[in-house]
Amino acid sequence: MGALGVALGAFGAHGLKHILTPELLETYKTGILYHLIHAVVLLAISLNTKYNLKLSFYFILAGIFLFSFSLYAYTLTGITTFAMITPIGGVCLIIGWLSIIPRLVNNNK
Repeated sequence: MGALGVALGAFGAHGLKHILTPELLETYKTGILYHLIHAVVLLAISLNTKYNLKLSFYFILAGIFLFSFSLYAYTLTGITTFAMITPIGGVCLIIGWLSIIPRLVNNNK
């Protein structure tokens, strides 16, 4: 997921900067930022052996696809339906983060 985020970021920086408006390029960059941050979170969750964070992992993975990839699709196509999916991805990311808390507080396996 991290490698894909870097590749898409490079594509945006080099391949899209002359094609997209500054506003759309900023939207694309937001997708990249969230993608890369959450790729690191997925890696941390994957390396974890103490807590059962599968639910968190899946919500964050879904959040990356629904949030970041909807922004990519919107900026590349201009189809506003893609932008309407983005908040669902944001909610998935929030749930992913929040679902970590009970595991750490209760020290559940």
